[in-house]
Amino acid sequence: MAESLRAELEKYLDALNIRTSCVEHPPVFTVEEMMPHLQGLSGAVTKNLELKDKKKKSLWLVSARHDRQVNLNHLAKKLGVGSGNLRFSDEATMLETLKVGQGCATALALLFDKDQSVRLVLDQDLVQGDHNLVYFHPMTNAATMGLRPDDLLRFLRETGHEPVLESFD
Repeated sequence: MAESLRAELEKYLDALNIRTSCVEHPPVFTVEEMMPHLQGLSGAVTKNLELKDKKKKSLWLVSARHDRQVNLNHLAKKLGVGSGNLRFSDEATMLETLKVGQGCATALALLFDKDQSVRLVLDQDLVQGDHNLVYFHPMTNAATMGLRPDDLLRFLRETGHEPVLESFD
C-alpha cells in the first residue's frame, strides 16, 4: 500500500512540476536511525510528529528540523490549546487521516488529508532558512525525499494546508 501511495504522491508532485531528489534506505523509525543513510546530503532533514489536542480533538502535524527540540507544552501554549493538552496521535488516527502508520507521517502525507482535518506546524527555518532542499519521508519510512522549500510551500497550499510557521530555536 505504501508504494501505491508513494506513486500517487510522486504523480501529484510531477503534475505540479515539482522536482524531487530521493534516497532509498532500509525502513527507519527514528531520526537517529535515518541519519547514517543521509550522509552527504545538503539541506534540512525533518522530524515529524502527529499530535492531537486532547480537549478539542484537533489534529496537528509538526514538521521541524531534525536537530530541534519540540517542547509540547510550549507549543500547546503558542497554538492556543493550553499547556499539557497536546498528545501523540495513535496509529489508527494517522492511518485514517494521512494514510500512513508510525514513522511515516510527514508534510507530504497531507496530500491524503482530503478534508484538511490536520493542521501543519512547520519549523520556519525549513522555508526561511538557507536550505536548498528539505527532506521528508514520501509515504514510506524506507525512503527520504528532498524538495525545494518554495516547492514545499506550493505543494502544501495546493493541498489546502496553509502552514503555521513556528520557531523552534
